[in-house]
Amino acid sequence: MPSNSLLRWRGAAQADLDDIVDAHASVAGAARGRRAATAQVTQAYAVLVSSHFQRFCRELHSEAIDHIVLSLSEPWARPIVANRLGEGRKLDTGNPNPGNIGSDFSRLAITLWTRMSELDARTPGRRVRLESLNRWRNAIAHQDFGPGKDLDLGNGRTDLRLSDVTAWRAACDHLASTMDAAVAAHLTALVGRAPW
Repeated sequence: MPSNSLLRWRGAAQADLDDIVDAHASVAGAARGRRAATAQVTQAYAVLVSSHFQRFCRELHSEAIDHIVLSLSEPWARPIVANRLGEGRKLDTGNPNPGNIGSDFSRLAITLWTRMSELDARTPGRRVRLESLNRWRNAIAHQDFGPGKDLDLGNGRTDLRLSDVTAWRAACDHLASTMDAAVAAHLTALVGRAPW
């Protein structure tokens, strides 16, 4: 059974992302004005994929904390432990990049990326795509496409296309499923009962 976070990712988040794909299709065309509008919608789509994935990661981390806290026998300790596990969480203020995700989940005594790679050998490649998505998200959000931003999409190409964002979305979808499974297995071993 998936976590509530994964259910929201597969439901409401995907519906929002589908809406922007529909918007992209409605403005697509070869005319000069349409090409500019399409580029803007493509950029918005990339930022939206990143933000929804960040929400998933943050909510999964919160669900994991809740599961750990509810396993404590002393009710007075629950808010203390919950606060410490969530204190300064990077996913509350930073991008959902592999470093921030790994750092936050390491507080729960899991080496998340290692565990995910053990569950699915395609995780490292998806992690690379997530890093690319985050570089583009930052370039878009800060309107900083200058030199040194590593925005190469392959073969020196730096023009963002719908197919790039679609690939990032697919990578995030697979990462979400693998992350959900890895965290569930870890919490089951840690607490002695399945979290979801």
